[in-house]
Amino acid sequence: MIKFFLMVNKQGQTRLSKYYEHVEINKRTLLETEVIKSCLSRSSEQCSFIEFKDFKLIYRQYAALFIVVGVNDTENEMAIYEFIHNFVEVLDEYFSRVVSLMIMFNLDKVHIILDEMVLNGCIVETNRARILAPLLILDKMSES
Repeated sequence: MIKFFLMVNKQGQTRLSKYYEHVEINKRTLLETEVIKSCLSRSSEQCSFIEFKDFKLIYRQYAALFIVVGVNDTENEMAIYEFIHNFVEVLDEYFSRVVSLMIMFNLDKVHIILDEMVLNGCIVETNRARILAPLLILDKMSES
């Protein structure tokens, strides 16, 4: 099960965070700082899976953007690794090019995409057309 989902830039600034288990606000900041520090300090030759406290971190880097997913010990690391890539491909398809600024200015749409893919910490949809369908409907409604 997914515990949290983070999008972070190379400077360590969180661009998006979504928690699927309750974590107090002050503890979230500390957790994000520790998680970001562990991921950013690793070299590109090192594995993208990290044992961290009582869960695992799976991360991928796309240019200046890191996507980090915290999961419980029973989750399949490769499945989450591919989920991250699928998420980025969906963002690429919708926004044409994923950059940190695009995420900041369209945070609501990124949340919609993530919510279509993950429900209560479980991956429920991976089909790009089905994930993007609600956004395309919203775009049509806003145009008219």
